[in-house]
Amino acid sequence: MTQLPESGGKVWHRYVAIGDSFTEGMSDADPSRDDLYVGWADRLASHLADIAHEAGGEFAYANLAVRGRLLADVIGPQLDAALALRPDLVSMVGGGNDILRPKADLDAIADRLEAAVVRLREAGSDVLLATPTDPSGAPLLRHLRGRHAIHSANIFSIAQQHGCYVINQWGMDALKDFRLWADDRIHMTSEGHRRVALNALSALGHDTDRADWSTPLPPLPTPGRREATAANAAWAKTHLAPWVQRRLRGESSGDAVTAKRPELTPVEPARRRT
Repeated sequence: MTQLPESGGKVWHRYVAIGDSFTEGMSDADPSRDDLYVGWADRLASHLADIAHEAGGEFAYANLAVRGRLLADVIGPQLDAALALRPDLVSMVGGGNDILRPKADLDAIADRLEAAVVRLREAGSDVLLATPTDPSGAPLLRHLRGRHAIHSANIFSIAQQHGCYVINQWGMDALKDFRLWADDRIHMTSEGHRRVALNALSALGHDTDRADWSTPLPPLPTPGRREATAANAAWAKTHLAPWVQRRLRGESSGDAVTAKRPELTPVEPARRRT
């Protein structure tokens, strides 16, 4: 039996991550491999590997997430593949792309997520969920705040009912800073992913330096109206327009992408690297 670490959190040995671009790791570029990403789940796996090795056990990790995937993919093929790997911990973050659809049914999304959680829990896996971030300050996306708030409440309700862990991104004020987001304003920078990984580690019951990941960056001067308008126009041309065109063609950014880490493979200890 693996001994628990001094922090009191559990020790896991087989972690599988499923989801969309957030869990794939965009836009946290992998410095050692072209066109691949690191992301919060990979970073969390490194932390959990440290804990498992310090407790005298081994650790293996798989990441089945693919950008652009809808909830049906996450709790369908991805979930089936995850269960086949017999994990003791699964992070499942899905529904964000569904919420962007004009006719998104938030109650149906919650029901499907809960059914997936039940499958995982019945298989003996602990489950890590995540709320969306608060888009209150995001240009052109702030109108989705109500949906994100409802989805967050649903996530917490599911977690409470079934004994899941939750990454509370809604409460991370630091993520309201555009400097933690990539140019596309949808995916996080490396620093954003680093902070979410530590939030996840804390949510799993392990000690972290909370101030390190939760404290907002020093404030910057508020940009002028002309500067903000120009920036929004450039974003719309570079990122929004291609997204709309893909939607009209029925295409996804992940159509030609496969899971970056489809099998459980060992993760060497990194001494709590961030």
